[in-house]
Amino acid sequence: MRRIPTHQKSALLVLAFAAPTATAICSGFTFGIGNLQSIGNGVNSWTVFDNSCNAVDGLITGGNPCVQGIFGCSPAPIIFNVYTSTFSGTKYACRGDPGAETCGGVSISVCCI
Repeated sequence: MRRIPTHQKSALLVLAFAAPTATAICSGFTFGIGNLQSIGNGVNSWTVFDNSCNAVDGLITGGNPCVQGIFGCSPAPIIFNVYTSTFSGTKYACRGDPGAETCGGVSISVCCI
């Protein structure tokens, strides 16, 4: 068995701890949409996160989010079933995912691919 010199052991240990440990908020999906966040005075927001929990898009409205153009909604029980990027116009299909995580304390309501 080959022995690893002490200085190499230290370097390997540092690399092991420096390796990224983040997990995807929606494994196998491209985006996750956070739950409704009340801003006040009847205004709500929904944030779209990428799988690294970066806020990449969203909607702030005092109206029905299903008719604002960024989200499509299912019949009752209502969930967002389509996300349309405000930057590219690309449409993504969305659905609930019991394995979805949270971003900055915001629960992910649906995952989109």
